[in-house]
Amino acid sequence: MISSFLHSPSWSCRQICPDICDSALTLNLSGQIVKKIIDDEAGRIALFMFAANSLLFVPGTRPERFAKAKASGAGLTVIDLEDSVPPEDKHGARAAALVHIAENVEGWGLRINALATAAGVRDLTALLDAATLPPVLLLPMVEAAAEAELVAKLFGDRCPLLVPLVETPRGLRQAQAIAVAPRVGAIMFGGGDFAAELGVEMAWEPLLGARQALLLAAAEARVAAIDVPFVGLDDPDGLAAECGRAQALGFAAKAAIHPSQVPVIEQAFRPSAAQIAEAEAALAAFDAAGGRAVRHEGRMLEKPIIMKYRALLARSKGQIDA
Repeated sequence: MISSFLHSPSWSCRQICPDICDSALTLNLSGQIVKKIIDDEAGRIALFMFAANSLLFVPGTRPERFAKAKASGAGLTVIDLEDSVPPEDKHGARAAALVHIAENVEGWGLRINALATAAGVRDLTALLDAATLPPVLLLPMVEAAAEAELVAKLFGDRCPLLVPLVETPRGLRQAQAIAVAPRVGAIMFGGGDFAAELGVEMAWEPLLGARQALLLAAAEARVAAIDVPFVGLDDPDGLAAECGRAQALGFAAKAAIHPSQVPVIEQAFRPSAAQIAEAEAALAAFDAAGGRAVRHEGRMLEKPIIMKYRALLARSKGQIDA
């Protein structure tokens, strides 16, 4: 079934998720997943938006670390079944992750193995049989929109928010198509694998062009872009500098590989008090105008700008309320 779907024509959102395509404009600002409508007068579709500032990965082989990772304050804590788990430990890590998520669903994400691998197929099968799914599902090594479309079709109404990782030049060429696939709320830059493909250091300058291309794809699809983790665990100044660069470039969040990195990332990406006040005032003016375009403090407030303000307020919360 997986093979045949990957070679079938693209599925539209209405074919897979008609429930969200016909929804009214409602945004839940209490957590990291918010529903948005993109310019429904132009016939665009409803999507889901990722609104956390930071992600912290924890190996699925270390369930004793799950609670400590969650206590770090990251917007999303991601149990990893891929890179940090050796082949012989995949089964145990998968079982531990699903048990933990079933007992503590709020605020958790899960990174499965690539769909083109046996481990990825086993992950997907186990999730399809699970009574409780994580709110967010990260898909590594995505190189075609059909991969995200497959997951959305298989899970249907139960499908979590999807975050494909773009980690190869081939994936980057398809990034915009991947980003507009059903249930995709963000795309993440997989800089480690990308650097290996290019044969360069995992540093800012060699990967700047790839970051910019990913951001253009995310902007066109109107989804968040998440930056790769900073690998220098003993270099908080370097982390802060890279966070500043990524935030200035347009990334909405950054991943972490150690709890000590989370406060630095949150400080860089969490909206300021002034930005929050500006967004709240703009939304109040827009609502007072009956949801129509209105002049406010020298600029026109229209739907694209309002959507940006709503996303900013959601990000100011930082994480799902437990």
